[in-house]
Amino acid sequence: MKNIAIVGAGPGGLAAAMLLAHKGYTVQVYEKQPYVGGRTSEIQLGDYKFDMGPTFLNMLYIAEEIFELTGRKLQDYVELYDLDPMYELVFHDKKINMTRNAHEMIKQINEVFPGNEGGYEAYIQKTQKKLEVLAPVLQSPMNRFTDMLKPHVLKAVGELEIGKSLVDTLSQFYKDEDLQLAFTFQAKYLGMSPWESPGAFSILSYIEHAYGVYHVKGGLNRLTQAMARVACEMGVKIYTNCGVKQLVTAGRKVTGLTLENGEVVQADEVVINGDFGHVMTNLVEPGVLKKYTPEKMAKKPLSCSTFMLYLGVNKRFDDLAHHTIWFAKDYRKNVEEITKTKLLSDDPSIYIQNAVVTDPTVAPASKSTLYILVPVPNNTSAIDWDAVSGEFRNMVLRMVAEKLGEPHLENLIEEERMITPKDWENDINVYKGATFNLGHQLTQMLAFRPRNKFEELDCCWLVGGGTHPGSGLPIILESARITVNGILAQDQKALFPVKPLPNGSTYKPVRTVSKPIVQM
Repeated sequence: MKNIAIVGAGPGGLAAAMLLAHKGYTVQVYEKQPYVGGRTSEIQLGDYKFDMGPTFLNMLYIAEEIFELTGRKLQDYVELYDLDPMYELVFHDKKINMTRNAHEMIKQINEVFPGNEGGYEAYIQKTQKKLEVLAPVLQSPMNRFTDMLKPHVLKAVGELEIGKSLVDTLSQFYKDEDLQLAFTFQAKYLGMSPWESPGAFSILSYIEHAYGVYHVKGGLNRLTQAMARVACEMGVKIYTNCGVKQLVTAGRKVTGLTLENGEVVQADEVVINGDFGHVMTNLVEPGVLKKYTPEKMAKKPLSCSTFMLYLGVNKRFDDLAHHTIWFAKDYRKNVEEITKTKLLSDDPSIYIQNAVVTDPTVAPASKSTLYILVPVPNNTSAIDWDAVSGEFRNMVLRMVAEKLGEPHLENLIEEERMITPKDWENDINVYKGATFNLGHQLTQMLAFRPRNKFEELDCCWLVGGGTHPGSGLPIILESARITVNGILAQDQKALFPVKPLPNGSTYKPVRTVSKPIVQM
């Protein structure tokens, strides 16, 4: 069987390793960091445990399918919490708890946003049909422009809503701007403004309302740890603390990897799960690339970045939801500062996770892990994070303390870590600190995005947020299935099937926990 080398042990690389090993390939994964998971990994500060990056688990059915395709059950490896409410949204003068319970959702909208009656039902009905048309496009390869002329893609063209932004699309259902934002803030999963994100992405909010939002006991990092365990059970070798220095090429053909320790590894095929921009600008010998040279990469639209605080706090905040988003008073100005003028806002939107209210295992008894994320400009800005990070951190803490009604929050912090956009780029190899990868404009989607069968190099494949279908954890898992099926097709082997989209009104994952476990 072929020998396949995978660069990076993020969720895309681990999913590809699982699927390839199940088909009998010899697979080695090379990971620069001392841990697996990439941005979906754990940060442990003393007895406090945090997810480094993603905390929302949605489209759970895709993760379930990846495990099923290797003869496993996801729930044999992780314990899942079905969150309801999914999250709380707080505006300057109102708040709403987003839930899968349609009756309760309609009741809240009618009470909090009078004058928008009937909008939710219309949104759900229309967007369900949209997802049914778009899902096959997002689950099929886009390795050549002719792939966009296939019948199932042409059928979906109308649902791409070309020329409409996400806000334009939601304004068809809701008059109130805050209510529109309640169903468009998911553009942050793409690192984009809802006023610029394509209207096609109205499916993101629908997916949450149809299929739910989940928490994994111990953190979402337990999912990637489980994937690594499954891969190892099937004979995959995962080498951590083992970075790749450069792709070995002979003309256009990738023949292996040169590791940072000097070792040269031969491979029949190479799958790249490293951050796309970082790989193109650091791991490919100068002169080899034409389409994605460092000069051309510098001109590509990128997602925003994030400023992160991980706080181990000597207090419980039982009135704070598992997931909460506090919107800036002038959200549009805040978004424009992030994506256009690239300035640090003095009134930023803030996302905070208080996982201990669901999962007490992440913190000592009577204490909390507070995960704080502030969307900020990526490193194409002129922001000097060495100079401003301390001041910005203090401003964010003051805002959080005020919102929590805890004036002594600073004194309650027992453990703390901060990650700035500069840290994302320098320490975690995220190109320009753009934590959600390339932007998701229509000019960088489908066959216009870097392709799973990488168009610049032979025997080279891509998985992760920088390739088709795009960014976001479940979408990254789907990229692995698309890529592996491409390798299987090339080798004339049976492909992994894609299940029909589950019925959103009846979908329930196997064995979820609806109430918090009791810490012993």
